[in-house]
Amino acid sequence: MISFLRKIAILILILFFNQPTIAIEEQLDNDRSHKKFEIIELDILDDEEKKKDNKTDWIQKDTPKDNTDTEFSIFDNLIDYDKDSDHPFKIENESLFGRIYKKDIERTSIPSFLLKDELTFKYKKGPIDKVQFYGAYQGNINFNFMDSDYDTGYDFGFMEAGLIGDLKDKHINFKFQFNFKEGENRTYLQGLITDAYFMNTMIPHHKIIVGNSRNQVGFEGGMSSYILPFVVRSQISRTFGNTRALGVRVVGNYDLVDYSLAFNSSDRFFQDFFPGTEFTGWLNFKPLGKTDGRYGEAVIGGGINAGRNNTDYMVSGAYASYRYKKFMANFEYSYADGYNGTYISTNKAEGFYTTLIYRLTKKLHVLARYDWFDPNKNIAHDNRQEYSIGLNYFIKGQAVRLILNYIFCNNDNIEDSHRILLGTQFLL
Repeated sequence: MISFLRKIAILILILFFNQPTIAIEEQLDNDRSHKKFEIIELDILDDEEKKKDNKTDWIQKDTPKDNTDTEFSIFDNLIDYDKDSDHPFKIENESLFGRIYKKDIERTSIPSFLLKDELTFKYKKGPIDKVQFYGAYQGNINFNFMDSDYDTGYDFGFMEAGLIGDLKDKHINFKFQFNFKEGENRTYLQGLITDAYFMNTMIPHHKIIVGNSRNQVGFEGGMSSYILPFVVRSQISRTFGNTRALGVRVVGNYDLVDYSLAFNSSDRFFQDFFPGTEFTGWLNFKPLGKTDGRYGEAVIGGGINAGRNNTDYMVSGAYASYRYKKFMANFEYSYADGYNGTYISTNKAEGFYTTLIYRLTKKLHVLARYDWFDPNKNIAHDNRQEYSIGLNYFIKGQAVRLILNYIFCNNDNIEDSHRILLGTQFLL
């Protein structure tokens, strides 16, 4: 028992007190001798490319162009072209703590998993080529102030586990993810399965997803929870978006444009069997997509989510962002004539937010946000404003992250409030 506690203490020291190191992305050391696959982007470099990449600014390497770069990045490095080779992630004869300490995970724009090497398995027999298991956890201690009232609590941002894999033909990937956090307006079993889909990458620059997957309702509303800058999504994102839907989705991604088109059931969380249909479409233009990041990265986009689930609903929105070196700014606006988010509403609502992020170092980011929302345009003086500031400290990229947020809520009809959130995130 004493030996076990000693190992736990060593792991905590390694995670929280190791010095920042300068390293290339965590995925570059896998399968360097193979060429880059055309569809699923692999971070694989030969010797000349590696020398060139080492001269590239670390900020440019960690700058995603759009949600497509982040949402499907978990499938990167799953492909192994040498079917006769051994497991590509060979574990040396050293302790688990030692391997964790040596992991150089710097990218913060995509999810990275701390135990990816140890939890990835290759199969020589059967149709499945490779499977990676993972777990994800985020929790936060919150301190809430409203006039003279004060209370504390502990909330789960997410608590999930899943697996991703590919078949031996290399054009079929799959993902299954389970959520263990209880949600509102649904039973525990209804919210248990979040992602359950197969993805075909045979058509160049395209992905075809069949099954239950994230619905691109708004830009932040369709973003992975693992890379959100703040603990809590913006008001329009958490009201209109952050949902999954069962259906068929086509994603296209080019240098200057990307898009997502989906025809789904309007059901949420498997509560009803096909209560209606919906269409979700989002289009992004990337005017600087051919400049290799010399002038930064710009995205201008918009889309709609429209359908029927006992009542008609339609959400439209627009988004713009610009990243240059250590600085990022974005803006998103949405208007709803009824919506089908985590619950169905006939309200007319609108809102917007704007976010500023500055990377003080590779590991420490400071951020601020202004968020305005009108939940019901038929009710006067019911606006809600949130002013947020925060710090993110990335110990091992998004795999081990510390979060500090302060939120001031300025409301027209209810008391103003202050919240302080101290969070931790682990992606295993």
